[in-house]
Amino acid sequence: MGRQRSRSVTLSDVARLAGVSVATASKALNARDEVAPETRRRVLEAAEELSFQPNVLARGLLTGRTRTIGLLTDELGGRFSIPILLGVENALANGQMSVLLCDARGDAIRRQHYIRTLIARQVDGFVVLGDSNDVRPSLTRQFPVPVVYVYGESDDPHDLSVLADDEHGARLATEHLVSLGRRQIAHITGPESYRAARDRVTSLRKVLASAGLPLAGGDPLYGEWSQRWGRQAAKMLLSASPEIDAIFCGNDQIAAGVAGAVRELGRRVPDDISIIGYDNWHEFAADCQPPLTTVDLNLQQLGETAVKHLFAALDGQPASGVVRQPCRLVVRESTGPRPQAA
Repeated sequence: MGRQRSRSVTLSDVARLAGVSVATASKALNARDEVAPETRRRVLEAAEELSFQPNVLARGLLTGRTRTIGLLTDELGGRFSIPILLGVENALANGQMSVLLCDARGDAIRRQHYIRTLIARQVDGFVVLGDSNDVRPSLTRQFPVPVVYVYGESDDPHDLSVLADDEHGARLATEHLVSLGRRQIAHITGPESYRAARDRVTSLRKVLASAGLPLAGGDPLYGEWSQRWGRQAAKMLLSASPEIDAIFCGNDQIAAGVAGAVRELGRRVPDDISIIGYDNWHEFAADCQPPLTTVDLNLQQLGETAVKHLFAALDGQPASGVVRQPCRLVVRESTGPRPQAA
């Protein structure tokens, strides 16, 4: 029999075709244990034949769940938001849930409007997406449902925040350079006001100290997250300390600028100077000359991890504190072993 279509197929229609009660049909469709396998099969076949689509709103009234999650962000167009959002959406889809996305664009009034709107939609929980992996004010008291913060740490230790582990990423980068025999390692990064920049410097210094090495150039060079700053800083650095044989950069934009400056100064990458970036931003890392070794934050996985913890909270197992997700090193042609002395 070909699949039938109706403008208004009801649960009663499914039950009638399967030869069961409405209550049994409902239990079968909701995977309740008290339904026999053969009965469940008949109900599912009937629902398939009738192209039955359950009424989500009605199911929500019965279960107390709408199977929707509110995602609140301040910078949807930011470099890091989209891959995290893709991870969130992928994990929710696997759990047969939907996401309602709201971009407050950094505006407090807009943010409050969206919070009220999402609560009125009776979302089951919230994911609050940050834009800098830094500390942000907690919003939890405004939510009557579970909330998880991702790529932004709530300032309330009772909340759960899922972050990229910047200290781990910097350790991977520095250990890689040390393992290649580099001994004069410098650091060019973004604004010191960013916690991510400070955390990476902390880890860099620890690895160098354990290897008995100083930070070349004396101190990190803090500036902008830009190619222009990378070029400018590299020229200053190599003019003052020409012995430098490796530069760890705070992001891929800076690293691309550093690579350009090194070439302009007649030095070779990676033979004379190895360069490592951060973020694995494809437009800069893969297209740089030579392609950049860099640290990948695993942003999509970060979003999936946040949803996993939100699901746990919805199941009555909430957690608190900070979950730091490890990074991974992506090795390309911008790093190589230190040439042997003639």
